[in-house]
Amino acid sequence: MIFFKILKYLLFLFIIKPFIYLVLGVNVSGVDNLPKVDRGASIIVANHNSHIDTLILMCLFNCSQILKIHPVAAADYFCNTKFKEFIFTKLLGIIPISRKVRKAKEEELFKNINDKLRAGETIIIYPEGTRGESSELNKFKSGVAHIARMNPDIPVIPCYINGPDRILPKGEILWVPFIADVYVSEPIYYDNTSTKEFTERIRKAVEELKTTHRKKEEL
Repeated sequence: MIFFKILKYLLFLFIIKPFIYLVLGVNVSGVDNLPKVDRGASIIVANHNSHIDTLILMCLFNCSQILKIHPVAAADYFCNTKFKEFIFTKLLGIIPISRKVRKAKEEELFKNINDKLRAGETIIIYPEGTRGESSELNKFKSGVAHIARMNPDIPVIPCYINGPDRILPKGEILWVPFIADVYVSEPIYYDNTSTKEFTERIRKAVEELKTTHRKKEEL
Protein backbone atom coordinates (compact mmCIF):
# COMPACT_ATOMS: atom_id res chain seq x y z
CA MET A 1 0.00 0.00 0.00
CA ILE A 2 2.79 2.45 0.94
CA PHE A 3 4.59 1.57 -2.29
CA PHE A 4 1.59 2.55 -4.41
CA LYS A 5 1.08 5.79 -2.47
CA ILE A 6 4.69 6.74 -3.15
CA LEU A 7 4.27 5.81 -6.80
CA LYS A 8 1.10 7.90 -7.07
CA TYR A 9 2.82 10.84 -5.37
CA LEU A 10 5.76 10.69 -7.79
CA LEU A 11 3.48 10.24 -10.80
CA PHE A 12 1.63 13.47 -10.04
CA LEU A 13 4.71 15.37 -8.90
CA PHE A 14 6.91 14.69 -11.92
CA ILE A 15 4.51 13.87 -14.76
CA ILE A 16 0.84 14.75 -14.38
CA LYS A 17 1.01 18.12 -12.60
CA PRO A 18 3.81 19.52 -14.82
CA PHE A 19 1.84 18.43 -17.89
CA ILE A 20 -1.44 19.93 -16.67
CA TYR A 21 0.06 23.26 -15.59
CA LEU A 22 3.01 23.76 -17.94
CA VAL A 23 1.78 22.16 -21.17
CA LEU A 24 -1.96 22.83 -20.92
CA GLY A 25 -2.72 25.40 -18.23
CA VAL A 26 -5.54 25.85 -15.71
CA ASN A 27 -7.35 28.96 -14.51
CA VAL A 28 -9.17 28.56 -11.18
CA SER A 29 -11.96 30.81 -9.87
CA GLY A 30 -13.11 30.38 -6.28
CA VAL A 31 -9.88 28.78 -5.16
CA ASP A 32 -10.69 29.69 -1.55
CA ASN A 33 -13.69 27.33 -1.76
CA LEU A 34 -11.50 24.30 -2.43
CA PRO A 35 -11.79 21.83 0.45
CA LYS A 36 -8.94 21.42 2.91
CA VAL A 37 -8.36 17.78 2.04
CA ASP A 38 -5.86 17.25 4.85
CA ARG A 39 -8.42 18.46 7.42
CA GLY A 40 -11.31 16.12 6.65
CA ALA A 41 -13.52 14.50 4.06
CA SER A 42 -15.37 16.27 1.26
CA ILE A 43 -17.39 15.42 -1.83
CA ILE A 44 -16.28 17.22 -4.99
CA VAL A 45 -19.03 17.32 -7.63
CA ALA A 46 -18.47 18.45 -11.21
CA ASN A 47 -19.74 18.32 -14.76
CA HIS A 48 -18.07 15.73 -16.96
CA ASN A 49 -16.96 16.24 -20.57
CA SER A 50 -13.60 14.48 -20.79
CA HIS A 51 -11.41 11.90 -19.06
CA ILE A 52 -8.96 14.70 -18.30
CA ASP A 53 -11.53 16.31 -15.95
CA THR A 54 -10.33 14.10 -13.11
CA LEU A 55 -6.65 14.88 -13.58
CA ILE A 56 -7.39 18.62 -13.65
CA LEU A 57 -9.44 18.47 -10.45
CA MET A 58 -6.83 16.37 -8.65
CA CYS A 59 -4.06 18.72 -9.73
CA LEU A 60 -5.76 21.62 -7.93
CA PHE A 61 -4.27 20.12 -4.76
CA ASN A 62 -0.71 19.51 -3.67
CA CYS A 63 0.70 16.04 -4.17
CA SER A 64 0.39 14.93 -0.55
CA GLN A 65 -3.30 15.91 -0.57
CA ILE A 66 -3.84 14.02 -3.83
CA LEU A 67 -3.12 10.80 -1.94
CA LYS A 68 -6.40 11.37 -0.08
CA ILE A 69 -8.51 12.04 -3.19
CA HIS A 70 -10.44 9.24 -4.88
CA PRO A 71 -12.40 9.70 -8.13
CA VAL A 72 -15.55 7.60 -8.44
CA ALA A 73 -15.45 5.88 -11.82
CA ALA A 74 -17.45 3.34 -13.82
CA ALA A 75 -16.19 -0.17 -13.13
CA ASP A 76 -17.35 -1.45 -16.52
CA TYR A 77 -15.03 1.02 -18.29
CA PHE A 78 -12.03 1.51 -16.01
CA CYS A 79 -11.78 -2.01 -14.61
CA ASN A 80 -12.78 -4.16 -17.56
CA THR A 81 -9.25 -5.58 -17.81
CA LYS A 82 -6.76 -6.48 -15.09
CA PHE A 83 -4.24 -3.98 -16.47
CA LYS A 84 -6.69 -1.07 -16.45
CA GLU A 85 -7.92 -2.05 -13.00
CA PHE A 86 -4.36 -1.97 -11.69
CA ILE A 87 -3.52 1.39 -13.28
CA PHE A 88 -6.68 3.18 -12.21
CA THR A 89 -7.19 1.72 -8.75
CA LYS A 90 -3.55 1.58 -7.62
CA LEU A 91 -2.05 4.62 -9.35
CA LEU A 92 -5.01 7.00 -9.55
CA GLY A 93 -6.90 5.67 -6.55
CA ILE A 94 -10.30 5.45 -8.21
CA ILE A 95 -13.30 3.89 -6.49
CA PRO A 96 -14.95 1.61 -9.08
CA ILE A 97 -18.72 1.64 -9.05
CA SER A 98 -21.27 -0.29 -11.06
CA ARG A 99 -23.66 1.71 -13.22
CA LYS A 100 -26.22 -1.11 -13.13
CA VAL A 101 -27.29 -1.70 -9.53
CA ARG A 102 -30.80 -1.81 -8.09
CA LYS A 103 -31.82 0.79 -5.54
CA ALA A 104 -32.30 -1.98 -2.96
CA LYS A 105 -28.52 -2.48 -2.97
CA GLU A 106 -27.74 1.16 -2.12
CA GLU A 107 -25.72 0.46 1.03
CA GLU A 108 -23.66 -2.13 -0.78
CA LEU A 109 -23.21 0.12 -3.81
CA PHE A 110 -21.83 3.06 -1.80
CA LYS A 111 -19.91 1.06 0.83
CA ASN A 112 -16.44 1.76 -0.56
CA ILE A 113 -17.28 5.44 -1.01
CA ASN A 114 -18.62 5.74 2.53
CA ASP A 115 -15.58 3.95 3.90
CA LYS A 116 -13.28 6.53 2.30
CA LEU A 117 -15.38 9.47 3.46
CA ARG A 118 -15.60 8.16 7.02
CA ALA A 119 -11.83 7.71 6.99
CA GLY A 120 -11.54 11.45 6.35
CA GLU A 121 -10.74 11.19 2.65
CA THR A 122 -12.23 13.00 -0.36
CA ILE A 123 -14.11 11.73 -3.40
CA ILE A 124 -14.70 13.22 -6.84
CA ILE A 125 -18.00 12.29 -8.44
CA TYR A 126 -19.71 13.20 -11.72
CA PRO A 127 -23.50 13.09 -11.29
CA GLU A 128 -24.11 13.13 -15.05
CA GLY A 129 -22.91 9.54 -14.97
CA THR A 130 -21.06 9.75 -18.27
CA ARG A 131 -19.26 12.29 -20.39
CA GLY A 132 -21.58 14.83 -21.95
CA GLU A 133 -21.35 17.90 -24.16
CA SER A 134 -19.86 21.17 -22.93
CA SER A 135 -22.82 23.17 -24.27
CA GLU A 136 -25.24 21.83 -21.66
CA LEU A 137 -25.44 19.85 -18.44
CA ASN A 138 -27.08 16.46 -18.58
CA LYS A 139 -29.58 15.39 -15.94
CA PHE A 140 -27.84 14.63 -12.65
CA LYS A 141 -28.26 11.16 -11.19
CA SER A 142 -29.26 11.06 -7.53
CA GLY A 143 -26.35 8.93 -6.30
CA VAL A 144 -24.43 11.92 -4.95
CA ALA A 145 -27.50 13.01 -2.96
CA HIS A 146 -27.76 9.54 -1.40
CA ILE A 147 -24.08 9.72 -0.46
CA ALA A 148 -24.58 13.19 1.05
CA ARG A 149 -27.64 11.96 2.96
CA MET A 150 -25.59 9.16 4.51
CA ASN A 151 -22.82 11.65 5.37
CA PRO A 152 -24.67 14.89 6.22
CA ASP A 153 -21.70 16.51 8.01
CA ILE A 154 -19.45 16.24 4.96
CA PRO A 155 -19.41 19.25 2.59
CA VAL A 156 -20.38 18.94 -1.05
CA ILE A 157 -18.25 21.20 -3.28
CA PRO A 158 -19.87 21.99 -6.67
CA CYS A 159 -17.42 22.68 -9.52
CA TYR A 160 -17.73 23.58 -13.18
CA ILE A 161 -14.98 22.71 -15.66
CA ASN A 162 -14.67 24.27 -19.11
CA GLY A 163 -12.16 23.23 -21.73
CA PRO A 164 -11.20 19.57 -21.20
CA ASP A 165 -13.55 18.46 -23.98
CA ARG A 166 -11.30 20.43 -26.35
CA ILE A 167 -8.08 19.19 -24.75
CA LEU A 168 -9.12 15.53 -25.00
CA PRO A 169 -12.39 15.22 -26.95
CA LYS A 170 -14.64 12.23 -26.32
CA GLY A 171 -13.61 9.35 -28.53
CA GLU A 172 -10.15 10.79 -29.26
CA ILE A 173 -6.73 9.74 -27.96
CA LEU A 174 -4.67 12.80 -29.01
CA TRP A 175 -4.31 15.75 -26.63
CA VAL A 176 -4.74 19.32 -27.84
CA PRO A 177 -3.11 22.20 -25.88
CA PHE A 178 -5.92 24.30 -24.45
CA ILE A 179 -6.27 26.19 -21.18
CA ALA A 180 -9.02 24.84 -18.91
CA ASP A 181 -11.14 26.93 -16.57
CA VAL A 182 -12.32 25.58 -13.22
CA TYR A 183 -14.96 27.31 -11.09
CA VAL A 184 -15.43 26.26 -7.46
CA SER A 185 -18.55 27.10 -5.47
CA GLU A 186 -19.03 27.41 -1.73
CA PRO A 187 -19.73 24.10 0.05
CA ILE A 188 -23.28 22.93 0.61
CA TYR A 189 -24.58 20.29 3.01
CA TYR A 190 -27.41 17.81 2.89
CA ASP A 191 -30.40 19.65 4.36
CA ASN A 192 -32.95 16.89 5.07
CA THR A 193 -34.81 17.52 1.82
CA SER A 194 -35.53 14.66 -0.53
CA THR A 195 -32.61 13.27 -2.50
CA LYS A 196 -34.35 14.45 -5.66
CA GLU A 197 -34.46 18.03 -4.36
CA PHE A 198 -30.87 17.93 -3.15
CA THR A 199 -29.71 16.55 -6.50
CA GLU A 200 -31.40 19.51 -8.19
CA ARG A 201 -29.81 21.90 -5.71
CA ILE A 202 -26.36 20.58 -6.65
CA ARG A 203 -27.14 20.81 -10.35
CA LYS A 204 -28.29 24.42 -9.98
CA ALA A 205 -25.04 25.27 -8.19
CA VAL A 206 -23.02 23.83 -11.09
CA GLU A 207 -25.31 25.56 -13.58
CA GLU A 208 -24.68 28.90 -11.86
CA LEU A 209 -20.94 28.38 -12.18
CA LYS A 210 -21.41 27.63 -15.87
CA THR A 211 -23.39 30.86 -16.27
CA THR A 212 -20.57 32.75 -14.57
CA HIS A 213 -18.14 31.34 -17.13
CA ARG A 214 -20.40 32.21 -20.06
CA LYS A 215 -20.69 35.81 -18.83
CA LYS A 216 -16.93 36.03 -18.52
CA GLU A 217 -16.54 34.78 -22.10
CA GLU A 218 -18.91 37.50 -23.34
CA LEU A 219 -16.85 40.33 -21.83
